[in-house]
Amino acid sequence: MLPVLRRAITRLVALVLLSLGLVALPAGAQASLTNDNYDGNIYALYAGNGSLVPPRNSLADALAAHRPSVVIYYLDDSAASKQFSPVVSELQRLWGNNIDLLPLVTDPLQNRPDGGSSDPAHYWKGTVPQVVVLDGDGTVLLDAAGQVNLEAINDAVSRATGIALPEGQATSTTVSFNELNAEVVTSR
Repeated sequence: MLPVLRRAITRLVALVLLSLGLVALPAGAQASLTNDNYDGNIYALYAGNGSLVPPRNSLADALAAHRPSVVIYYLDDSAASKQFSPVVSELQRLWGNNIDLLPLVTDPLQNRPDGGSSDPAHYWKGTVPQVVVLDGDGTVLLDAAGQVNLEAINDAVSRATGIALPEGQATSTTVSFNELNAEVVTSR
């Protein structure tokens, strides 16, 4: 009887240790462009450009300096914002020296009073992603929500800056090159 009991205890201990070992194994990455889970900084993860956030300037600073601004309202845990992030990175590539690009997470803007035209809450409509293009005088040239076409944004930025987009940069498409990352490719 004693050897049988010893064997049963040994098997039970081995089973418990094996179970603990399996639980302790690290899980694979769960990040996904198509869900509303928080995966971290969407610009670093999905657009390959962590330099976008936090923005270098505030909207108030941009308006005071009479610089054209593109405000992008987003949430890190929104599939739509994740899928739009490569477009924001492309805007920085195309217009980075000529505009203030302001990707702003909307959590701090919720349930807050409107602070006037220099306050980002003034323009936010409650959806993500949302793009607002302002010229140097603070006039809204584009206010659109969802997967806004890059060409529409470029057109508004061209009007805001007075700079024509270089030939061959007018049309583009977003191409996914793995399950996490996408890039905007210009059509020629």
